[in-house]
Amino acid sequence: MVGTMALLPPFIRASRSSRPARNAPHSAAGLPADDEVLLDVPDDRLGPALVAAGLGAYAPAAELLAHTRERAEWEYRDRYATRLAAFAHSRPEWFEDWRAAAPRDPDVLLVSAQLAVTRVWRSPARAELLREVSPLITAAAQSDVRDPVPWRIALDHARGSRAGHKYFGELWAAAVRRAPHHYGCHVAAKRYLAESWHGSHHECFDFADRAAQDAPAGALVQALPARAAFAYLTDGCGPEVPRERLDAAADRAVALSARFPAADPWPAEIRNVLTYVLVRLDRRDDALAQLRLIGPYATSFPWGRLSDDPLGHFLAVREDVRSGPSGSPPWRPGNGHGERARPLDH
Repeated sequence: MVGTMALLPPFIRASRSSRPARNAPHSAAGLPADDEVLLDVPDDRLGPALVAAGLGAYAPAAELLAHTRERAEWEYRDRYATRLAAFAHSRPEWFEDWRAAAPRDPDVLLVSAQLAVTRVWRSPARAELLREVSPLITAAAQSDVRDPVPWRIALDHARGSRAGHKYFGELWAAAVRRAPHHYGCHVAAKRYLAESWHGSHHECFDFADRAAQDAPAGALVQALPARAAFAYLTDGCGPEVPRERLDAAADRAVALSARFPAADPWPAEIRNVLTYVLVRLDRRDDALAQLRLIGPYATSFPWGRLSDDPLGHFLAVREDVRSGPSGSPPWRPGNGHGERARPLDH
């Protein structure tokens, strides 16, 4: 058993907190104990593919991505390709075998493009290095003209390479033609616009609100205003956004969260971001309700933007919410928006 566990990807193995478990209080609040909470757990479809990749086999990953492409499951495809590329970044052998066996496969090309962007994103020479990645993104986009995910990668690429607004607009138009309400493309576009409009959160809220209003009630884009709220609350600069706009963004995400089952890894990141926003707005009862829906599924975003220990940060916030009001003041106009996040990354 020990030998098998050592082969598994680190985000599949249980990310146990070193803090003593407080089973009774958390159980009484409808929350799992601290040592039951995991970080970045994949869903039941992605998990086996990552386990197989950890053992050197690429076939399950290939089958998973082919399935998403054949069924046009673009939201799943985006998330799975991103997670597989992240794993290939640290454990490349299985992916190199796959790429050698099927170099022109659309799924290989997609992961290759995402992996190339991931590899250079944190480099001081990122803008220059990303220009060399462009042919890989083009190849992925041309391999299946229906797929919006290469265009999400292209939007990230545009942000990282500091591309101009005209080029960004062309990419955005191509993305929404393929999937008008694709969450990943909207997040990538909002990040690009946030850097272009730094300090002017109203424009980002306008973009997020329009996208959510135009999307079906169950679309993940309904959570985009909550991400805009998170960015505002952690930025610490720019003109004030009215409290009612922040509450409306949170309310929209609460309604979306209610559409998903409790303790489900798929909406976990949305619920983690929403929990942060609700806590900052001093809506502790609503935050506790989201924590119950989160169950054992903490996510690196947003907590990794605030701490080097995202799981520990999540558990500390959870304990604060469970215990009741703390000594820290709730959000109010003019308080500098509170907790400062690290600079936007990929």
